[in-house]
Amino acid sequence: MTTLADRPNTALLVIDVQNGVVANAHHRDEVISNINTLVGKARAEDVPVVWVQHSDANLPRESESWEYVPELVRDESEPLVHKTYLDSFEGTDLEAVLAERGVGRLIVTGAQTDACIRSTIHGAFVRGYDVTLVGDAHTTEDLSDYGAPPPDKVIAHTNLYWQEQRAPGRSGETVSSAEVSFTVGDAT
Repeated sequence: MTTLADRPNTALLVIDVQNGVVANAHHRDEVISNINTLVGKARAEDVPVVWVQHSDANLPRESESWEYVPELVRDESEPLVHKTYLDSFEGTDLEAVLAERGVGRLIVTGAQTDACIRSTIHGAFVRGYDVTLVGDAHTTEDLSDYGAPPPDKVIAHTNLYWQEQRAPGRSGETVSSAEVSFTVGDAT
C-alpha cells in the first residue's frame, strides 16, 4: 500500500511514446498496441490516464518527432505533463496532477526502458507510490553500439528487478498487460 495519505486511486502513466522516441524501438507496434489496450481499459473503468511528453535539443517541442505516435490518441480531458528530465516528476507538475486525483498507485508504460521508464519508476517509488511496471508495454531502442545490452535484455532485466521491489509501506511489481488490474488489492 502506498505511503501517501488519502491516495487510494490508481492511474495509468503513458511516458514518451513519441515519434522520435519510438521510431526504432524494440517491438514498437506490439508495445503501442498493448498501451492502447490499457488506455481503453483505463478509460472504461474511469481510471485516470496521464500522458507524459519529453522535450530536449534532440526532441524540440512542436516538431513531428516530439508528437505522440498517431496510434495513441489522448483525450483532451486527460492530463498532459511536459518534461525535460528523465524522471517524469522532476521539474513538472506530475505530483500535483496525481495528488488532485488521489493517486497513490501508478501503472507505468512507455519509453525508453533504460532512461525515462527506469528514472520514473524509481522516482515514483521513492516518493511513496506503489508502482506497477507493465512488462510488455515499455520499450527502448538498440543502444548496443554504445555499450548497452541489446534492447530485449534491457527490457527483460528491468522487468526482472522491478517484479519484487519492496520498501516500508510500498511495493513495486511487474505484470503483463493482460494481468493489469486497476483495482488495488486484485490479484494480478
